[in-house]
Amino acid sequence: MIVMNDASWTERAVLILLLALSLGLFWWRFRKVLDVIRRSRATPDFQVAPLGPRIRQFVWEVLLQGKVIEQRPLAGLAHAFVFWGFLAFALITINHIATPFGARFLYPESSFGGFYFGFVATWAIAVAISISGLFIRRFFVRPVWLGNVSPESGVIALLIFALMATYLAGIWIFTEESVAGQVNWWAHTAALLIFLPLIPHTKHLHLVISPATVFLRRAGFSRIPPLAGDEDFGLNTGKDVTQIDSLQAYSCVECGRCTEHCPAYNTGKALNPKEIILGMRGYLNEFGPASEEPLLGKHISEIAAFQCTTCGGCEFQCPVGIQHLPMIVGLRRGAVNTGKWEDDFGTKLFLNLERNGNSLGFAASERQKFIEKNGLPIFDGTQEYCLWLGCMGAYDAQGREIVLALARVLRYAGVTFGVLRKEKCTGDPARRLGNDLAFSQLAEANIEALKAAKVGKMVSICPHCVRTIGTDWAEAGATFPIEHHTELLARLASKLPKAAGAREQVAFHDPCYLGRYRGVYDEPRSLIAKYGEAVDPKRARERSFCCGAGGGQMFLGEEKGKRVNVERVQELLETGAPVVGTACPFCQTMFRDALGAVTQTPPKLMDLVQIAAASLPPEAN
Repeated sequence: MIVMNDASWTERAVLILLLALSLGLFWWRFRKVLDVIRRSRATPDFQVAPLGPRIRQFVWEVLLQGKVIEQRPLAGLAHAFVFWGFLAFALITINHIATPFGARFLYPESSFGGFYFGFVATWAIAVAISISGLFIRRFFVRPVWLGNVSPESGVIALLIFALMATYLAGIWIFTEESVAGQVNWWAHTAALLIFLPLIPHTKHLHLVISPATVFLRRAGFSRIPPLAGDEDFGLNTGKDVTQIDSLQAYSCVECGRCTEHCPAYNTGKALNPKEIILGMRGYLNEFGPASEEPLLGKHISEIAAFQCTTCGGCEFQCPVGIQHLPMIVGLRRGAVNTGKWEDDFGTKLFLNLERNGNSLGFAASERQKFIEKNGLPIFDGTQEYCLWLGCMGAYDAQGREIVLALARVLRYAGVTFGVLRKEKCTGDPARRLGNDLAFSQLAEANIEALKAAKVGKMVSICPHCVRTIGTDWAEAGATFPIEHHTELLARLASKLPKAAGAREQVAFHDPCYLGRYRGVYDEPRSLIAKYGEAVDPKRARERSFCCGAGGGQMFLGEEKGKRVNVERVQELLETGAPVVGTACPFCQTMFRDALGAVTQTPPKLMDLVQIAAASLPPEAN
């Protein structure tokens, strides 16, 4: 047992001095971090309530380590064992420090003490094995997404192992009264006192503040916070950094999960979401939250910030509650809203939105011609659904085919619908690229039109439109109940006929804005199951790899490095399925281009509603 019952006053004085030094060094650094967070500006519209969801996510992600284990099982379990072991060691550590001062409260002779010392010994073994495995993984296996590995993390790992080894030695090897036992006690104490001040100087600061980060993160997945007044342009300088931003910047554990799942990083782009967060930390360390130095520059790359597809993979994977996308979009806002970002393709997109009301630059009359030619009904308030066409559904040739397939299926199922006489782009690409003026103008015009038409329920073929109308428009004054067409079709499946011919395999691509943003994974697959067999590529469901179109990237010209859509199409082709199933018009456009570049014999590329419509009998003229 690691004890020191008969400590002399000299030994006690030495222990007090070392303990004070350790705590002082810890506080000296940690106080600076707290000061940066405290001096950052208040986070707009942040509120702790409701507490229920926050408590649930805290229990699942922090106490149970659910996300850590679920998304990376082997390494996640090792991290979880270390975390749980430290929780178990809390009483042991307090008892250890209290013993020389005659305040010991755990005794091996007592029933509880005997049980607890043995219980913690089990955890000590688990922690020692786990930290050894993590050390080997970090310094010898070295997955590429870990990046540069700091030597401090190795020192921390060795100290944790030493804590476990000296504890076990004190129980099983050395007697309390022996010289070796006393040396072992001091070795355990030294490891503990060295470990403590290293925490705030390394990535292990997350041990202290990440529980608060998880509990206090912004509500909603990748929700872009509203601007606070006319003087708020986004994340432009240090003065714009919020307390949540600062807290999250200091919480990064540098595990590389965001990097591993980033489509930009994986295709040779400059963007590494981990470096965006660490860049924010570096800026705050050097300039502080009151600085007027631009955020994009020395510590954070503007090029990298504008390569993000906003797929949400980074935020979904982060085990410590960091929300990358509000920060990345905030940096874009700061550059665009202040006129600092110069990009010919971006300028053209914004002009198209301003002059034509759509991202593709077509005259609004083209939409009207499409509606009249195909006899799409106008929404008059009596129909069940308002069918939102969106830019792709109204102007893109393939997007129009998806809309017409949906109209045909709805008519067959007896669902009434109508389209608006006029609609503009929801503002999604402007929103994600940081142009708040263009977004608000588009959103306000659409909100007015929808209110005038007395629209209730809405349906759309585009997950981006669904997200923007149902969530982002709140900043412009109103949102509307809207769902994706696969959600509606999954409920209507019993009214639709089964496939007439052979059941084919369908390699289904989960769109980012339908999957991670909306949590819709089962409905598309249940729809496919009516007509064939759903086959997943190697990255599917919440780990789905982006098509490359989101975040305005579809409109920003040729990509650097390998194209994201090519990377994803190659994964879909590896399934060997004769059909590639999509559920987003942007994805279909990106894959159509990539399939032509990758293979001479491409599989059929079909939206899921086109698969459903193919089984319908011909309509009477």
